[in-house]
Amino acid sequence: MSTTKQIKAWFLIHKWTSLICTAFLLMLCLTGLPLIFHEEIEHLEGKAPLAQVLPAGTPQVPLEKLAEKARQHYPNKVIRYTYWDEHEPNTTTFTLSDSITSPADDYTLLILDSRTAQVLEEPAVKEGFMYIMLQLHVDMFLGLGGKLFLGLMGLLFFVAILSGLMLYSPIMRRFDFGMIRTEKSTRLKWLDMHNMLGVVTVIWASVVGLTGVVNTLAEVVLGFWQQGQLAEMVAPYKNEAPLTGRLSPLDKAMQVALRTAPDMSPSFIAYPGTPYSSQHHYAVFMKGNTPLTERLVKPVLIDAKTGALTDVRTMPWYVNAFFLSQPLHFGDYGGLPLKIIWAFFDLIMIVILISGFYLWFARYKATQAQLARTLSKRDGAVDEQEILSLNLEKTSAHEA
Repeated sequence: MSTTKQIKAWFLIHKWTSLICTAFLLMLCLTGLPLIFHEEIEHLEGKAPLAQVLPAGTPQVPLEKLAEKARQHYPNKVIRYTYWDEHEPNTTTFTLSDSITSPADDYTLLILDSRTAQVLEEPAVKEGFMYIMLQLHVDMFLGLGGKLFLGLMGLLFFVAILSGLMLYSPIMRRFDFGMIRTEKSTRLKWLDMHNMLGVVTVIWASVVGLTGVVNTLAEVVLGFWQQGQLAEMVAPYKNEAPLTGRLSPLDKAMQVALRTAPDMSPSFIAYPGTPYSSQHHYAVFMKGNTPLTERLVKPVLIDAKTGALTDVRTMPWYVNAFFLSQPLHFGDYGGLPLKIIWAFFDLIMIVILISGFYLWFARYKATQAQLARTLSKRDGAVDEQEILSLNLEKTSAHEA
């Protein structure tokens, strides 16, 4: 294929992948900006630590007693998960639903003081500005379909990045890197700015785009894990009768998990019957104690009737890839400095997206005007194929 044909092909790929995903990427950039600083925003709103200050060494209330307190508070609901928020020390959070098989988004949170069993808060998780921003960013309030659609937009975005690089490389053989021709037309100045900013942010955009695609596959990843590793771990219980009667105390399951993974700390507990466990097990998910390993969890399955250890394994690579992509997407690894860098690149990406749409619109108007002048000089009718050919010749020549 000749160089001219290659440029035309890359131009068309870049044009259409960019046009299709631009509006959605702009929405993701705008909603992602406040989400980067969600912790800082909560702090500015004056949200104080929930747990009161007590003397050092105050003993923790047994987990089973905390769970009983949660059941008393919501007698018509069942506990599905118990977890600990690193940003709220000395608290234990319970996730309760109408039934153990309720939809994932049907839940109520209850936060208790781990030392007094006092009810501290019942967060309203489905209201407020940050909730709206999060849902728009995650699935546009469309559930799994919305997630997969945004994942597709992320893939188109990555193709647009690659095609943009292929178009920019031959231009840079003739001009200095970062060249902006301010003495030329406004459209050419914005084209140079668009190209330069795109190259500068290419690594960041690729990382955020691809991790965003991975994050949209949460349900898919969970399904693979359930059908693969989790099914293997609970295979001996395949023909067991459903659990009846009182379950083994939650504290016993926690003690077994801590002995099994002594160099780790608990992240959350999934009750029997939930997607992260089985019908017969508590699943205590243990996490590492460093900024990197705290994102990786290890499931410890414990027989919910006897309290005995059933199995413990390291998560498969595709689950770990998912867990690592979540904080990387929002720049959560390096504290506030990295968040500021992420926000800076996010703002640059907004400029790139808006300028890209402007360039397409301005190019379209200029091309149509040129076509009209060209066709007005000819006698007779010109078919659609000829118009399309002229259009492509003009735009490709300009880009090259």
